[in-house]
Amino acid sequence: MSTANALLTDLKSAYIRNGWFKFPSRFTGQAVELLRERVQAISQERRPEVVLEKGGGRVRAIHGCHAFDEACQALVRLPCLVEMAENLIGGPVYLYQFKVNLKQAYEGDAWPWHQDFSFWSEEDGMPSPDAVNFAISLDDVHTDNGPLTVIPGSHRLGLLDLPEKDADGMVSDWRQHVSADLAYTVTPERVEKLAEENGKDLILGRAGSIHAFHPSIVHSSSNNLSADRRALLLLTYNAVDNAPASPTRPAFLVDRNTDPIVPREDERFAFEADD
Repeated sequence: MSTANALLTDLKSAYIRNGWFKFPSRFTGQAVELLRERVQAISQERRPEVVLEKGGGRVRAIHGCHAFDEACQALVRLPCLVEMAENLIGGPVYLYQFKVNLKQAYEGDAWPWHQDFSFWSEEDGMPSPDAVNFAISLDDVHTDNGPLTVIPGSHRLGLLDLPEKDADGMVSDWRQHVSADLAYTVTPERVEKLAEENGKDLILGRAGSIHAFHPSIVHSSSNNLSADRRALLLLTYNAVDNAPASPTRPAFLVDRNTDPIVPREDERFAFEADD
């Protein structure tokens, strides 16, 4: 087995076992700076894709950037990312969701404990969690600026603590999927028990680092208590044959183009070893 194939096997094994792993390479500073510039420019716009913090004017998240920004679209097509997604999922993929979560210095609110697949299954009708999230750090992430925290192995437990649907089958408004008041959360009691059994892993790293995590893994992030912003760009690749049949949420949350991605190199997005 070649070194590259052995590495892919090891990463996939970690993904199956723990529900997450860190890529051995990260984007270079030049690539990160390009993405920061695009995020900053988009954040200045007032459009539905740009979500503000509750009760304030600071940007909390932006969605669907790949649909209207050329650099973001190029990022989605990078062979390194597409081929890794295909390896983890086992077949052709398309881009289901693109978002950037921004925790501004001292002001970025927490994200409660939850599972992403709860939203995709209950709201969009995604048949199974045959998808993968890639989280790209646009800033250095440390313990004080609201890092992502995951409970390893929790992705194997299925969906937890789903609320009962009301009479017409609807349980939430899509705005509850992008705010601090999430429609689907995992109870503190459940989280405490899972953490006692499996521990918690902090997703830390330098700007440009990349982590993969499973749609069903239980995760959260704390408030930003530091003077350092924490911006996290998230790409969700879904199996083509796992696309929801008739999603109703806005297209910037659930991409309607389910054609398999054709990988394309872009010299602006180079990698270096992440040691």
